[in-house]
Amino acid sequence: MASCSNNKDNIMLQNRSQDVKVQIVPAQQKKLVHVIKREKVDLSFSNLSYTVKQGKQEKVILKNVSGRLRSGELTAIMGPSGAGKSTLLNILTGYKTDGTKGQIMMNDQERDLSKFRKLSAYIMQDNQLHGNLTVDEAMSVAAKLKIGDKMKHEQESVISEILDTLGLLDHRKTMTSGLSGGQKKRLSIALELVSNPPIMFFDEPTSGLDSSSCFQCISLLKTLASGGRTIICTIHQPSARLFEMFDHLYTLADGQCVYQGSTDRLVEFLGQLGLQCPSYHNPASYIIEVACGEYGEHTRTLVNAIKNGQEDIRDGKVVPQLAITDGLNNSNKFAHDIKNTIGSMKVASEPVYQGTTIEDDKVNADSSLLGHIVETPTKRYGNSELGQFFIILNRALIFSRRDWTLMYLRLFAHILVGFLIGALYWQIGNDGNKVLSNLGFLFFNMLFLMYTSMTITILSFPLEMPVLLKEHFNRWYSLRSYYLAITVSDMPFQTIFCVIYVTIVYLMTAQPLEFFRFGMFLSACLLVSFVAQSVGLVVGAAMNVQNGVFLAPVMSVPFLLFSGFFVSFDAIPIYLRWITYLSYIRYGFEGTALATYSFDRPKLQCFVNYCHFKKPETTLEELDMTDASYLVDVVALVVIFFVLRVAAYLFLKWKLKTNR
Repeated sequence: MASCSNNKDNIMLQNRSQDVKVQIVPAQQKKLVHVIKREKVDLSFSNLSYTVKQGKQEKVILKNVSGRLRSGELTAIMGPSGAGKSTLLNILTGYKTDGTKGQIMMNDQERDLSKFRKLSAYIMQDNQLHGNLTVDEAMSVAAKLKIGDKMKHEQESVISEILDTLGLLDHRKTMTSGLSGGQKKRLSIALELVSNPPIMFFDEPTSGLDSSSCFQCISLLKTLASGGRTIICTIHQPSARLFEMFDHLYTLADGQCVYQGSTDRLVEFLGQLGLQCPSYHNPASYIIEVACGEYGEHTRTLVNAIKNGQEDIRDGKVVPQLAITDGLNNSNKFAHDIKNTIGSMKVASEPVYQGTTIEDDKVNADSSLLGHIVETPTKRYGNSELGQFFIILNRALIFSRRDWTLMYLRLFAHILVGFLIGALYWQIGNDGNKVLSNLGFLFFNMLFLMYTSMTITILSFPLEMPVLLKEHFNRWYSLRSYYLAITVSDMPFQTIFCVIYVTIVYLMTAQPLEFFRFGMFLSACLLVSFVAQSVGLVVGAAMNVQNGVFLAPVMSVPFLLFSGFFVSFDAIPIYLRWITYLSYIRYGFEGTALATYSFDRPKLQCFVNYCHFKKPETTLEELDMTDASYLVDVVALVVIFFVLRVAAYLFLKWKLKTNR
């Protein structure tokens, strides 16, 4: 059983002998006057159920719950662990749709999920932010993506107002990774507030925060709700101080609603059912304890009393959910009343958040934090897909420039390995007695470029997934724009690294100093690195980092074995030869070999009496490349490149769907 709280706010909460009002010196109220004005959104649901499959069996998480969440109120969804509060939140946001039954209404009309997602924002429990951006840069990207050119001349004013209201104005130049937990939470809210969604969902907004940061966070949510927004959040077990800041409470137990109504009527409601909350005890803790069965089995009694969420306890009365219709579109009307046995009691608080005052009376919607420009969103995204592409591309380039591993360490590795290989294979390119060693050098080029290009993508791409999941769901951009930008963003850097490496090793190993041969050699190496990068994208999109790091090298073994270096094409059994056509390493190795030894290259120098490979044609015959075509190799690499890029996109699309 949870211990009784002894802090002052709990004492005030349970001191029913007198009305208590906490006064805080009001500050000048700040309003977001430049943000886009949105319509108010009331959300209601009826007979909502959710079922998941566990092997061959099905488990019911939500059991025909109903409820109504109003604009201008801060609503808390509470319940014991496993009660279904996160599931309910995910269904209301539209994050989960499969396995759901029931009716969800938006402003007393059947919810259009596409329109609803344009009007809502979902701030998840973990602060999914890019650590390599400053606060100002992150806000600028959000403004460009979410409101586009519609308010281009006011974007700076919108950003400044939001940051000022949320207490982040002095941190505009601070890197996101350098913010505290509470500041990161506020920044997550600020990013979504750019488009001023009228309904906002928060999953455990106080998770990981200290008591002071928790108070600031809930004060901020209270401020947003006072402006006419519908603010809904799950919260595990708030302190009495935080609990009193919520306007509305929706409590779940075992997938059913055991209370819905005002927070200051909870004790009275429980008392009517013979459940007396002890003096100086936090009602939030008490309702959780009751739901867990610590005072006996009362879940069925509570569910029946509140009709599984079809009734709403407000101001001592039960308000029926008249606007909700069942699956047959018949109105469900209830006329149940609970008598007032305890005098009117209210612990009112007026928290000040960064100079913003919340008053007991709701702020008038026309002059509230909802802004002054009335707009109903019509487009799916705030910017065009082409505009999204360039914005995300610019952001990705900033990431690359500031990422030590992605940029500088990789550049250092290419230069270091280039000089090491150049020293190892020093001046062997024109020596007829060292052709086999030179072929080993050509193969190692493929090996090095493959692993450096593939591994860095496998490691970095999955780390983008949580941010992609949040931003894509909240309609920042389309998946196509994001994927194209990510695909293109690293190609210039990979090209530069590859050119530096190839130039070093080509000159140090004394390969033919002919420009067209160098161009062919470099082109084959570049294509191999791009294809390997595509393999990394496929693996990174389909798997997590742990599985990808193990499986990608294992999956590359067949490509290496059938590359033509270890076994010539004629020596491969007929039933396995088809694998060689799938090996991009084979096409790269063959392309560099042709660039080095084909196209009528003169005889190689021979510093001993006999050189078997003095004639370049002999080398090609041994490799079974006499009839090989460099053009075919290039075309094959290009085709494999595009096939893998499309496959990576499809895997990414699939993974986004399965994660939800």
